[in-house]
Amino acid sequence: MRKLQKIIYIFILFSLLTSFGLHKFYVAIYQINHDSKKKMIQVTARLFVDDVNDALEKKYHKKTFLGEEKEVPEDELLLKKYLSEKFQLKINGEKKAMNFLSKELENNVLICYLNIKDITKIKTLEIENSVITELYDEQQNIIQTNFNGEKQSLLLTSEKTKGMLK
Repeated sequence: MRKLQKIIYIFILFSLLTSFGLHKFYVAIYQINHDSKKKMIQVTARLFVDDVNDALEKKYHKKTFLGEEKEVPEDELLLKKYLSEKFQLKINGEKKAMNFLSKELENNVLICYLNIKDITKIKTLEIENSVITELYDEQQNIIQTNFNGEKQSLLLTSEKTKGMLK
């Protein structure tokens, strides 16, 4: 009887410990700053690289290897295309195209740098962000902004992919 209890206890303990390891967070952080001296919006996006590779594969039906030795130039082209479709900004009511500058990998986080030039003043900033939401309903895209001397935040999800800041 004691041996059976011990086996059950070990099984329950094992199940509990492994279930915590399987849970994953689906979150990305975007920092959007307006540099009034340079008349430019600077964007830094931090995304989990495995999620990005999975999203690109689902959308374009091609396996990508961002952040890996097997990465090819086409992988970055697909990333640029994906971001331009899924992450868009409207400044003062006008949609603006972002320039993809570069990317780097820090541990398992893909950091993407983008900008928009010739932005003198921001009255309204409308953000549409559905990056990775087609892959995971739990995906949260946290937007942090700094423009006109004010810091603001916005949380976008698969249910709410658009937001406006003034």
